[in-house]
Amino acid sequence: EFVKKYEPTHGADVSTVSFSTNKGDIHFKCWDVAGQNEFTGFQDGYYIKADCAIIMFDVSSRLSYKQIPIWYKNLLRVSPNVKVVICANKVDLRTRQVKAKDVVFHRKHNLQYYEMSTKSTENYEKPFQYLAKILFKDNNVHFTKTLAKTPPSVKGDSKTVDKEVFEKALKTPLPE
Repeated sequence: EFVKKYEPTHGADVSTVSFSTNKGDIHFKCWDVAGQNEFTGFQDGYYIKADCAIIMFDVSSRLSYKQIPIWYKNLLRVSPNVKVVICANKVDLRTRQVKAKDVVFHRKHNLQYYEMSTKSTENYEKPFQYLAKILFKDNNVHFTKTLAKTPPSVKGDSKTVDKEVFEKALKTPLPE
């Protein structure tokens, strides 16, 4: 879930991300572990018995990308068989500091890599779908419902916006 006012993770936040697949529902228990150095001592406990992991870095921060080897090493030390995907986040920003051609860590370690935006939900499902295939041990696993994209911005004064949104909502068919 994208929140405009960014608050860095302190320790870890836990949420469940669920997807419907052709093999049934799958629920990922996601531990958003703080990447800041002052929290690295706490991370080992979060990695124990992990089936899979998404190591995500911010393309607007070179320092974020440079941390990947450390995060990866710490993760494998605790869970040596964990399946890992590397993700570049914030690819929708114009202030990109880490260019796609500079991202090579995943190649050196034979890891899957995706570029995404949690804000716009661009490619948001890709790492989860990849990991679902691994967890189900079936390359034919696919998601059966699409993610809702961020609603478009509506311009106008408050009275006009409410009326336009209401009229549009009345005319929009509901999914079955």
